[in-house]
Amino acid sequence: MRKNQVTKILNDPVYGFITLNKGILLNIVDHPFFQRLSRIKQLGLTYLVYPGAHHTRFHHAIGAAHLMGQAIHTLQENGFSISKEERISVTLAILLHDIGHGPFSHALEHSFVEGINHENISSLFMDSLNKEFDGALDMAIEIFDNRHPKKFLHHLVSSQLDMDRLDYLKRDSFFTGVSEGVVSNQRIIKMFTIVNDEIVIKEKGIYSIEKFIVARRLMYWQVYLHKTVLSAEFLLAKILERAREILISGSKLFVVPSLKILLSQKINSDNISQINFLKSFSKVDDYDVFTCVKIWCDSQDKILSSLSKMMIERKLPKVKISAQKFSAEEVENCKSIHQKNLGLNNEEMNYFVYQKEMENNAYDPRKDEIKILFNDGSLKDITQASDNLNISALAKPVKKYYLFAPYFDLLRDSNHNA
Repeated sequence: MRKNQVTKILNDPVYGFITLNKGILLNIVDHPFFQRLSRIKQLGLTYLVYPGAHHTRFHHAIGAAHLMGQAIHTLQENGFSISKEERISVTLAILLHDIGHGPFSHALEHSFVEGINHENISSLFMDSLNKEFDGALDMAIEIFDNRHPKKFLHHLVSSQLDMDRLDYLKRDSFFTGVSEGVVSNQRIIKMFTIVNDEIVIKEKGIYSIEKFIVARRLMYWQVYLHKTVLSAEFLLAKILERAREILISGSKLFVVPSLKILLSQKINSDNISQINFLKSFSKVDDYDVFTCVKIWCDSQDKILSSLSKMMIERKLPKVKISAQKFSAEEVENCKSIHQKNLGLNNEEMNYFVYQKEMENNAYDPRKDEIKILFNDGSLKDITQASDNLNISALAKPVKKYYLFAPYFDLLRDSNHNA
Protein backbone atom coordinates (compact mmCIF):
# COMPACT_ATOMS: atom_id res chain seq x y z
CA MET A 1 0.00 0.00 0.00
CA ARG A 2 1.29 3.46 -0.87
CA LYS A 3 1.31 5.86 2.08
CA ASN A 4 1.71 9.61 2.12
CA GLN A 5 1.97 11.53 5.39
CA VAL A 6 1.98 15.02 3.90
CA THR A 7 -0.93 17.43 3.82
CA LYS A 8 -0.96 19.32 0.52
CA ILE A 9 -2.42 22.70 -0.35
CA LEU A 10 -3.31 23.42 -3.97
CA ASN A 11 -3.93 26.92 -5.32
CA ASP A 12 -6.95 26.49 -7.54
CA PRO A 13 -7.66 29.40 -9.93
CA VAL A 14 -11.42 29.07 -9.37
CA TYR A 15 -11.74 28.52 -5.59
CA GLY A 16 -8.38 29.55 -4.20
CA PHE A 17 -6.53 27.34 -1.73
CA ILE A 18 -7.74 23.74 -1.47
CA THR A 19 -6.36 21.47 1.27
CA LEU A 20 -5.86 17.76 0.71
CA ASN A 21 -5.47 16.00 4.04
CA LYS A 22 -3.17 13.05 4.56
CA GLY A 23 -4.64 9.59 4.32
CA ILE A 24 -6.57 7.77 1.63
CA LEU A 25 -7.68 10.94 -0.21
CA LEU A 26 -4.13 12.16 -0.71
CA ASN A 27 -2.91 8.64 -1.50
CA ILE A 28 -5.50 8.40 -4.28
CA VAL A 29 -4.57 11.82 -5.69
CA ASP A 30 -0.92 10.77 -5.79
CA HIS A 31 -1.71 7.47 -7.53
CA PRO A 32 -0.67 7.14 -11.22
CA PHE A 33 -4.28 6.36 -12.20
CA PHE A 34 -5.39 9.74 -10.88
CA GLN A 35 -2.31 11.66 -12.01
CA ARG A 36 -3.17 10.60 -15.59
CA LEU A 37 -6.12 13.01 -15.40
CA SER A 38 -3.67 15.93 -15.45
CA ARG A 39 -2.84 14.88 -19.03
CA ILE A 40 -6.46 14.77 -20.20
CA LYS A 41 -8.17 18.00 -21.17
CA GLN A 42 -11.50 18.64 -19.49
CA LEU A 43 -13.05 20.04 -22.67
CA GLY A 44 -11.35 17.93 -25.30
CA LEU A 45 -10.60 20.05 -28.37
CA THR A 46 -12.59 23.09 -27.23
CA TYR A 47 -9.32 25.06 -26.99
CA LEU A 48 -9.39 25.27 -30.80
CA VAL A 49 -12.33 27.67 -30.37
CA TYR A 50 -11.69 29.03 -26.87
CA PRO A 51 -7.87 29.21 -26.48
CA GLY A 52 -7.99 29.28 -22.69
CA ALA A 53 -9.73 25.91 -22.36
CA HIS A 54 -6.62 23.91 -21.50
CA HIS A 55 -7.76 22.88 -18.01
CA THR A 56 -7.77 19.19 -17.21
CA ARG A 57 -9.85 16.45 -15.64
CA PHE A 58 -7.45 16.66 -12.69
CA HIS A 59 -8.49 20.28 -12.06
CA HIS A 60 -12.15 19.35 -12.27
CA ALA A 61 -11.93 16.34 -9.96
CA ILE A 62 -10.11 18.33 -7.28
CA GLY A 63 -12.65 21.16 -7.61
CA ALA A 64 -15.61 18.78 -7.32
CA ALA A 65 -14.07 17.21 -4.21
CA HIS A 66 -13.65 20.69 -2.73
CA LEU A 67 -17.34 21.46 -3.33
CA MET A 68 -18.25 18.12 -1.79
CA GLY A 69 -16.54 19.20 1.41
CA GLN A 70 -18.65 22.36 1.44
CA ALA A 71 -21.84 20.39 0.80
CA ILE A 72 -21.15 17.96 3.65
CA HIS A 73 -20.35 20.86 5.98
CA THR A 74 -23.63 22.59 5.08
CA LEU A 75 -25.69 19.47 5.70
CA GLN A 76 -23.97 18.82 9.03
CA GLU A 77 -24.65 22.43 10.05
CA ASN A 78 -28.32 21.79 9.32
CA GLY A 79 -28.31 18.89 11.76
CA PHE A 80 -28.00 15.91 9.41
CA SER A 81 -25.82 13.05 10.61
CA ILE A 82 -22.88 12.23 8.34
CA SER A 83 -20.06 10.18 9.81
CA LYS A 84 -16.36 10.78 9.16
CA GLU A 85 -16.22 7.57 7.11
CA GLU A 86 -19.21 8.69 5.01
CA ARG A 87 -17.64 12.11 4.47
CA ILE A 88 -14.38 10.60 3.28
CA SER A 89 -16.14 8.00 1.14
CA VAL A 90 -18.46 10.44 -0.66
CA THR A 91 -15.44 12.68 -1.30
CA LEU A 92 -13.58 9.70 -2.77
CA ALA A 93 -16.59 8.90 -4.94
CA ILE A 94 -16.69 12.40 -6.48
CA LEU A 95 -12.89 12.52 -6.72
CA LEU A 96 -12.93 9.35 -8.83
CA HIS A 97 -16.17 9.91 -10.75
CA ASP A 98 -14.33 10.89 -13.96
CA ILE A 99 -11.25 8.69 -13.66
CA GLY A 100 -12.63 6.53 -16.48
CA HIS A 101 -12.34 9.28 -19.08
CA GLY A 102 -10.03 8.57 -21.98
CA PRO A 103 -7.99 11.04 -24.05
CA PHE A 104 -9.76 14.32 -24.81
CA SER A 105 -12.63 13.34 -22.51
CA HIS A 106 -16.03 13.10 -24.25
CA ALA A 107 -14.54 13.67 -27.71
CA LEU A 108 -13.33 10.06 -27.87
CA GLU A 109 -15.87 8.49 -25.49
CA HIS A 110 -16.64 5.66 -27.93
CA SER A 111 -13.38 5.43 -29.88
CA PHE A 112 -11.77 2.77 -27.70
CA VAL A 113 -14.70 0.72 -26.39
CA GLU A 114 -18.13 -0.31 -27.65
CA GLY A 115 -21.23 0.11 -25.51
CA ILE A 116 -19.24 1.18 -22.44
CA ASN A 117 -19.25 4.73 -21.07
CA HIS A 118 -16.67 6.45 -18.90
CA GLU A 119 -18.72 5.77 -15.74
CA ASN A 120 -18.37 2.03 -16.36
CA ILE A 121 -14.61 2.42 -16.75
CA SER A 122 -14.50 4.57 -13.60
CA SER A 123 -16.03 1.62 -11.75
CA LEU A 124 -13.25 -0.65 -13.05
CA PHE A 125 -10.62 1.79 -11.83
CA MET A 126 -12.29 2.09 -8.42
CA ASP A 127 -12.43 -1.69 -8.02
CA SER A 128 -8.73 -1.93 -8.88
CA LEU A 129 -7.80 0.84 -6.44
CA ASN A 130 -9.95 -0.76 -3.75
CA LYS A 131 -7.94 -3.96 -4.00
CA GLU A 132 -4.68 -2.04 -3.87
CA PHE A 133 -5.76 -0.10 -0.78
CA ASP A 134 -7.17 -3.12 1.07
CA GLY A 135 -10.87 -2.25 0.83
CA ALA A 136 -10.54 1.42 1.77
CA LEU A 137 -12.93 2.32 -1.06
CA ASP A 138 -15.71 -0.12 -0.13
CA MET A 139 -18.15 2.57 0.98
CA ALA A 140 -17.10 4.98 -1.79
CA ILE A 141 -18.02 2.33 -4.36
CA GLU A 142 -21.35 1.72 -2.61
CA ILE A 143 -22.12 5.42 -2.84
CA PHE A 144 -20.97 5.64 -6.46
CA ASP A 145 -23.17 2.66 -7.40
CA ASN A 146 -26.12 4.00 -5.35
CA ARG A 147 -26.09 1.00 -3.02
CA HIS A 148 -25.45 2.93 0.19
CA PRO A 149 -28.46 3.26 2.57
CA LYS A 150 -28.19 7.08 2.58
CA LYS A 151 -29.29 7.81 -0.98
CA PHE A 152 -28.66 11.54 -0.69
CA LEU A 153 -24.93 10.83 -0.68
CA HIS A 154 -25.21 9.37 -4.18
CA HIS A 155 -27.23 12.41 -5.28
CA LEU A 156 -24.25 14.59 -4.33
CA VAL A 157 -22.13 12.51 -6.71
CA SER A 158 -24.60 11.92 -9.54
CA SER A 159 -27.77 13.91 -10.09
CA GLN A 160 -28.92 17.01 -11.90
CA LEU A 161 -27.51 19.13 -9.09
CA ASP A 162 -24.38 17.19 -8.16
CA MET A 163 -20.88 18.47 -7.38
CA ASP A 164 -19.76 17.40 -10.85
CA ARG A 165 -22.11 19.84 -12.61
CA LEU A 166 -21.66 22.60 -10.08
CA ASP A 167 -17.91 22.52 -10.63
CA TYR A 168 -17.68 22.04 -14.38
CA LEU A 169 -20.09 24.85 -15.23
CA LYS A 170 -18.15 27.42 -13.20
CA ARG A 171 -14.73 26.01 -14.14
CA ASP A 172 -15.48 25.72 -17.86
CA SER A 173 -16.93 29.22 -17.86
CA PHE A 174 -13.77 30.52 -16.17
CA PHE A 175 -11.33 28.92 -18.60
CA THR A 176 -13.32 29.59 -21.79
CA GLY A 177 -14.21 33.14 -20.79
CA VAL A 178 -17.90 32.51 -21.50
CA SER A 179 -19.48 34.53 -18.71
CA GLU A 180 -22.98 33.15 -19.36
CA GLY A 181 -21.92 29.95 -17.61
CA VAL A 182 -21.07 31.56 -14.29
CA VAL A 183 -23.17 30.06 -11.49
CA SER A 184 -23.23 30.78 -7.78
CA ASN A 185 -22.42 27.22 -6.80
CA GLN A 186 -21.50 28.13 -3.23
CA ARG A 187 -24.88 29.79 -2.67
CA ILE A 188 -26.64 26.77 -4.19
CA ILE A 189 -24.77 24.49 -1.80
CA LYS A 190 -25.76 26.70 1.13
CA MET A 191 -29.40 26.13 0.12
CA PHE A 192 -29.06 22.32 0.38
CA THR A 193 -31.22 20.36 2.77
CA ILE A 194 -32.55 16.79 2.90
CA VAL A 195 -36.16 15.60 2.62
CA ASN A 196 -37.12 11.94 2.15
CA ASP A 197 -33.41 11.04 1.77
CA GLU A 198 -33.08 13.42 -1.19
CA ILE A 199 -31.13 16.64 -1.68
CA VAL A 200 -33.61 19.49 -2.12
CA ILE A 201 -33.27 23.27 -2.30
CA LYS A 202 -34.70 25.72 0.21
CA GLU A 203 -37.25 28.14 -1.20
CA LYS A 204 -34.96 31.16 -1.04
CA GLY A 205 -32.50 29.40 -3.37
CA ILE A 206 -34.98 29.13 -6.26
CA TYR A 207 -33.47 31.99 -8.30
CA SER A 208 -29.99 30.49 -8.06
CA ILE A 209 -31.40 27.23 -9.47
CA GLU A 210 -33.09 29.11 -12.31
CA LYS A 211 -29.76 30.73 -13.14
CA PHE A 212 -28.04 27.34 -12.96
CA ILE A 213 -30.42 25.78 -15.51
CA VAL A 214 -30.20 28.74 -17.89
CA ALA A 215 -26.40 28.80 -17.59
CA ARG A 216 -26.21 25.10 -18.40
CA ARG A 217 -28.33 25.55 -21.52
CA LEU A 218 -26.21 28.45 -22.74
CA MET A 219 -22.93 26.66 -22.06
CA TYR A 220 -24.05 23.67 -24.09
CA TRP A 221 -24.82 25.68 -27.21
CA GLN A 222 -21.96 28.14 -26.85
CA VAL A 223 -19.23 25.74 -25.70
CA TYR A 224 -19.93 22.01 -25.47
CA LEU A 225 -21.98 21.79 -28.70
CA HIS A 226 -20.31 24.66 -30.56
CA LYS A 227 -20.27 23.65 -34.21
CA THR A 228 -16.50 24.11 -34.61
CA VAL A 229 -15.80 22.14 -31.44
CA LEU A 230 -17.98 19.31 -32.76
CA SER A 231 -16.22 19.51 -36.12
CA ALA A 232 -12.82 19.02 -34.47
CA GLU A 233 -13.98 16.26 -32.14
CA PHE A 234 -15.74 14.22 -34.82
CA LEU A 235 -12.68 14.67 -37.04
CA LEU A 236 -10.42 13.24 -34.33
CA ALA A 237 -12.82 10.32 -33.87
CA LYS A 238 -12.71 9.68 -37.64
CA ILE A 239 -8.90 9.66 -37.52
CA LEU A 240 -8.89 6.95 -34.86
CA GLU A 241 -11.60 5.05 -36.71
CA ARG A 242 -9.38 4.93 -39.80
CA ALA A 243 -6.31 3.96 -37.76
CA ARG A 244 -8.29 1.12 -36.19
CA GLU A 245 -9.39 -0.10 -39.64
CA ILE A 246 -5.79 -0.14 -40.84
CA LEU A 247 -4.52 -2.02 -37.79
CA ILE A 248 -7.32 -4.60 -37.81
CA SER A 249 -6.67 -5.25 -41.52
CA GLY A 250 -3.14 -6.31 -40.59
CA SER A 251 -1.37 -3.38 -42.24
CA LYS A 252 1.56 -1.71 -40.52
CA LEU A 253 1.01 1.61 -38.78
CA PHE A 254 2.99 3.47 -36.15
CA VAL A 255 1.08 3.63 -32.87
CA VAL A 256 2.38 4.12 -29.33
CA PRO A 257 2.24 0.70 -27.60
CA SER A 258 -0.57 1.32 -25.08
CA LEU A 259 -2.78 2.98 -27.71
CA LYS A 260 -2.09 0.21 -30.20
CA ILE A 261 -3.59 -2.38 -27.87
CA LEU A 262 -6.80 -0.34 -27.62
CA LEU A 263 -7.08 0.26 -31.37
CA SER A 264 -6.12 -3.18 -32.66
CA GLN A 265 -8.87 -5.01 -30.76
CA LYS A 266 -12.61 -4.55 -30.52
CA ILE A 267 -13.28 -4.00 -26.83
CA ASN A 268 -16.77 -4.35 -25.38
CA SER A 269 -18.46 -5.35 -22.13
CA ASP A 270 -17.93 -9.05 -22.89
CA ASN A 271 -14.15 -8.96 -23.16
CA ILE A 272 -13.10 -5.82 -21.32
CA SER A 273 -11.91 -7.79 -18.29
CA GLN A 274 -10.07 -10.41 -20.36
CA ILE A 275 -7.53 -8.37 -22.33
CA ASN A 276 -5.77 -6.39 -19.62
CA PHE A 277 -7.74 -3.36 -20.74
CA LEU A 278 -7.26 -1.27 -17.60
CA LYS A 279 -3.47 -1.51 -17.70
CA SER A 280 -3.37 -0.14 -21.24
CA PHE A 281 -6.13 2.42 -20.76
CA SER A 282 -4.44 3.84 -17.65
CA LYS A 283 -1.36 4.72 -19.71
CA VAL A 284 -3.11 6.50 -22.58
CA ASP A 285 -3.62 10.26 -22.56
CA ASP A 286 -3.96 13.26 -24.90
CA TYR A 287 -0.25 13.31 -25.70
CA ASP A 288 -0.25 9.74 -27.01
CA VAL A 289 -3.11 10.47 -29.40
CA PHE A 290 -1.63 13.67 -30.81
CA THR A 291 1.83 12.13 -31.12
CA CYS A 292 0.27 9.55 -33.41
CA VAL A 293 -1.82 12.08 -35.33
CA LYS A 294 1.28 14.18 -36.11
CA ILE A 295 3.13 11.14 -37.42
CA TRP A 296 0.07 9.94 -39.36
CA CYS A 297 0.20 13.15 -41.42
CA ASP A 298 2.91 11.35 -43.41
CA SER A 299 1.10 8.02 -43.54
CA GLN A 300 0.99 6.15 -46.85
CA ASP A 301 -2.75 5.76 -46.31
CA LYS A 302 -4.27 8.72 -48.15
CA ILE A 303 -7.36 8.91 -45.94
CA LEU A 304 -5.46 8.81 -42.66
CA SER A 305 -2.86 11.33 -43.79
CA SER A 306 -5.52 13.71 -45.14
CA LEU A 307 -7.61 13.57 -41.98
CA SER A 308 -4.53 13.99 -39.77
CA LYS A 309 -3.33 17.02 -41.73
CA MET A 310 -6.78 18.58 -41.41
CA MET A 311 -6.47 18.27 -37.63
CA ILE A 312 -2.86 19.40 -37.23
CA GLU A 313 -3.26 22.33 -39.64
CA ARG A 314 -6.69 23.19 -38.19
CA LYS A 315 -8.43 22.85 -41.54
CA LEU A 316 -11.52 21.49 -39.89
CA PRO A 317 -14.60 20.22 -41.72
CA LYS A 318 -17.17 22.90 -42.45
CA VAL A 319 -20.55 22.54 -40.81
CA LYS A 320 -24.15 23.13 -41.78
CA ILE A 321 -26.80 23.05 -39.07
CA SER A 322 -30.49 22.28 -39.40
CA ALA A 323 -33.44 21.72 -37.10
CA GLN A 324 -34.47 18.86 -39.40
CA LYS A 325 -32.49 15.86 -40.47
CA PHE A 326 -30.64 16.31 -43.76
CA SER A 327 -32.14 14.09 -46.43
CA ALA A 328 -30.22 11.15 -47.82
CA GLU A 329 -30.27 12.93 -51.18
CA GLU A 330 -28.59 16.02 -49.71
CA VAL A 331 -25.89 13.95 -48.03
CA GLU A 332 -25.23 11.91 -51.16
CA ASN A 333 -25.15 15.04 -53.28
CA CYS A 334 -22.56 16.50 -50.93
CA LYS A 335 -20.51 13.32 -51.14
CA SER A 336 -20.60 13.21 -54.92
CA ILE A 337 -19.35 16.78 -55.22
CA HIS A 338 -16.40 16.13 -52.93
CA GLN A 339 -15.73 12.70 -54.35
CA LYS A 340 -14.54 14.26 -57.59
CA ASN A 341 -12.00 16.36 -55.71
CA LEU A 342 -10.80 13.66 -53.32
CA GLY A 343 -10.75 10.71 -55.70
CA LEU A 344 -12.17 8.27 -53.16
CA ASN A 345 -14.78 5.52 -53.42
CA ASN A 346 -18.24 5.73 -51.84
CA GLU A 347 -17.22 3.92 -48.66
CA GLU A 348 -14.12 6.05 -48.15
CA MET A 349 -16.15 9.24 -48.56
CA ASN A 350 -17.85 8.49 -45.24
CA TYR A 351 -14.69 9.69 -43.52
CA PHE A 352 -15.11 13.18 -45.02
CA VAL A 353 -18.84 13.75 -45.39
CA TYR A 354 -21.20 12.67 -42.63
CA GLN A 355 -24.25 13.71 -40.64
CA LYS A 356 -24.52 13.80 -36.85
CA GLU A 357 -27.29 14.80 -34.44
CA MET A 358 -26.93 16.37 -31.01
CA GLU A 359 -29.48 17.01 -28.28
CA ASN A 360 -29.42 19.70 -25.61
CA ASN A 361 -31.55 19.19 -22.52
CA ALA A 362 -30.58 21.63 -19.77
CA TYR A 363 -32.92 20.01 -17.27
CA ASP A 364 -34.54 16.60 -17.60
CA PRO A 365 -37.17 15.86 -14.91
CA ARG A 366 -37.60 12.36 -16.38
CA LYS A 367 -34.24 11.33 -14.91
CA ASP A 368 -34.44 12.99 -11.52
CA GLU A 369 -35.92 16.20 -10.26
CA ILE A 370 -34.58 19.35 -8.67
CA LYS A 371 -37.09 19.91 -5.90
CA ILE A 372 -37.78 23.17 -4.08
CA LEU A 373 -38.75 23.02 -0.41
CA PHE A 374 -41.24 25.79 0.42
CA ASN A 375 -41.59 27.34 3.83
CA ASP A 376 -44.93 25.56 4.34
CA GLY A 377 -43.16 22.19 3.95
CA SER A 378 -44.41 21.43 0.44
CA LEU A 379 -42.11 20.18 -2.31
CA LYS A 380 -42.36 21.16 -5.97
CA ASP A 381 -40.27 20.41 -9.02
CA ILE A 382 -38.41 23.51 -10.23
CA THR A 383 -40.54 23.67 -13.38
CA GLN A 384 -43.68 24.02 -11.23
CA ALA A 385 -42.07 26.11 -8.51
CA SER A 386 -40.54 28.71 -10.82
CA ASP A 387 -42.51 31.67 -12.15
CA ASN A 388 -39.95 31.90 -14.97
CA LEU A 389 -41.62 30.46 -18.06
CA ASN A 390 -38.23 29.81 -19.65
CA ILE A 391 -37.49 27.09 -17.08
CA SER A 392 -40.38 24.93 -18.31
CA ALA A 393 -39.23 25.50 -21.87
CA LEU A 394 -35.66 24.52 -20.97
CA ALA A 395 -36.92 21.19 -19.66
CA LYS A 396 -37.76 20.19 -23.22
CA PRO A 397 -34.95 18.68 -25.31
CA VAL A 398 -33.80 20.47 -28.45
CA LYS A 399 -32.21 18.46 -31.24
CA LYS A 400 -30.03 19.82 -34.04
CA TYR A 401 -28.54 18.11 -37.07
CA TYR A 402 -25.04 18.74 -38.36
CA LEU A 403 -23.67 18.01 -41.83
CA PHE A 404 -19.87 17.93 -42.03
CA ALA A 405 -17.84 18.24 -45.23
CA PRO A 406 -14.52 19.79 -46.31
CA TYR A 407 -15.80 22.65 -48.51
CA PHE A 408 -19.39 23.78 -48.30
CA ASP A 409 -18.92 26.56 -50.82
CA LEU A 410 -19.33 23.82 -53.42
CA LEU A 411 -22.84 23.12 -52.16
CA ARG A 412 -25.15 25.28 -54.26
CA ASP A 413 -28.56 23.80 -53.59
CA SER A 414 -28.83 23.56 -49.80
CA ASN A 415 -31.52 25.62 -48.13
CA HIS A 416 -30.18 25.00 -44.62
CA ASN A 417 -28.71 27.78 -42.54
CA ALA A 418 -25.25 27.51 -41.01
